[in-house]
This record gives sequence, C-alpha cells and structure tokens, in this order.
Amino acid sequence: MPLKSNPKPRPDPDALGYRKLFGVLGPSTNTVVQPDFDDLRVRGVTNHYSRIVVEDAQAISNETFMAGTLEISRNTLDAVRGVLTCNPDYLVMGMSAVTFYGGAEGAQKWRENIESEAGLKLCTGSQSLIEAFKAYGGIKKIVVLSPYYPSANAHVAHFMADHGVEVVRDTCLRCSSWTSIAQVPTETLREELHALDGDDVDALVQVGTNLSMTRLAAAAEMYLGKPVIAINTATYWNALRQNDITDQVSGFGRLMEEF
Repeated sequence: MPLKSNPKPRPDPDALGYRKLFGVLGPSTNTVVQPDFDDLRVRGVTNHYSRIVVEDAQAISNETFMAGTLEISRNTLDAVRGVLTCNPDYLVMGMSAVTFYGGAEGAQKWRENIESEAGLKLCTGSQSLIEAFKAYGGIKKIVVLSPYYPSANAHVAHFMADHGVEVVRDTCLRCSSWTSIAQVPTETLREELHALDGDDVDALVQVGTNLSMTRLAAAAEMYLGKPVIAINTATYWNALRQNDITDQVSGFGRLMEEF
C-alpha cells in the first residue's frame, strides 16, 4: 500500500512555508545537508528534515562503502513515512550516492519507487546535475570529486555516460566513515579541484551530500573560470525550479544566481 496516495490540500497556507513545504530526506549521520538547504532557502519555502536512520558505517573498502549506501536506500521509506506527517508538498533527497546506481534506468526506477510510495514527486541529486548541465549549456566532459570509494564513482560515471556526459577524471577521497565526510577541510577540497581541472573538461562536479562544498564551489567558479557544481546547490536549485520558484540567491554560484 502506498504511504500516501495524494497530498491533502491545506485549507489555509502554512504560516512560514506559504509557497512550498519541502520534505528533506537525509542520512541520520549527515550534518551538512540540513544547514546547506537552509542557507539556500528562499522566502515562503521551508525545509522539514527527516532522518534516514543508519549507523556511522566504517567504510574501509569498496564493499563496505556500497553496503552502507544500500542500507541507507533500504531505510529511506521509513524517513518518508515520518516526514509525510507534516503534509509536505514535495520531497528532496539529501543523499546522492544511491541516486546514481544502475545508470539512468536504475536511477529513474529508484526515484519512481519513492514517488509511488509517497504520492509526491522527489528531487534527486543525480537528476539535478543533469538539469544543471542543461542550464549552463555545453557541458559534455566533466571531472568528479567525491568522498566515495571507486565502486561508487563508477556508478556516477555510468549514470553520466547514459546522459551523454563523459567523466574524464575523478577523485575518491575514500572517507573512513559517514561522519568523517563532513570533516574534510576546505583546503583539501580546494587542492583536489585544482588537481582535477584541465583544459579538456567543461565543468567540475562534486557529489556526496555530506561534503561541505556549496561556498567553495561558488568561489572556485570565479577563479577557475568554468562551472563548478556542488551537489547540494544543484539539488536545492532543481527542487525550487521544479516547483516554479525562480528566486535567485547570491553567494552560491551561477546556478542559483542566473538560472
């Protein structure tokens, strides 16, 4: 049985979220998505975070990393059930790895399963990047910076290839646990961006929602002279645009300021 067949219309607008209530789904170990999305929030839109309960997995190999992400995937519907009680208008996924698995077809099926169970549309990080590429235009070759292990980066490359985008180079930070992703210093991320960049790529992309990159990506766009897209920025931007909210927000790069 679906968790919720249709959203119930509110007789009166929500006092704060009078334009939209976003139900945000994120791992319980993630400390970056919630503040990032609140920084990107515009007037009349409110974010209601529901935690996907998982242990702070010790990711010491490809196998343990993948197992940890699949645990998050399995527990997502419990978080959906929790957030539906506030009667949101729309769901936003605050975890990106599983939204790339299985290429374009696998990602679509995963999203549609959540939407079918919830009775609401869901914005995912993987599809948001594709929408961001369309907005910038001309993005066909990218580099990818992630906190993942190589097995997960391979899924990102597969998903991108299905959409006609080539991952020319990538970096796996191989973070040792879910919480340690949020502890990667800005200096390390800046160095990785410089190492990845080159004349042979159109854009730099960061995945992994617990990696703090929204402000660094915006700054890097200016000194690298090309799109630098943080997954949290792309996801929230796409959630707004999918709901016909076109407000622009300064300080988070061209995506939020121009498109």
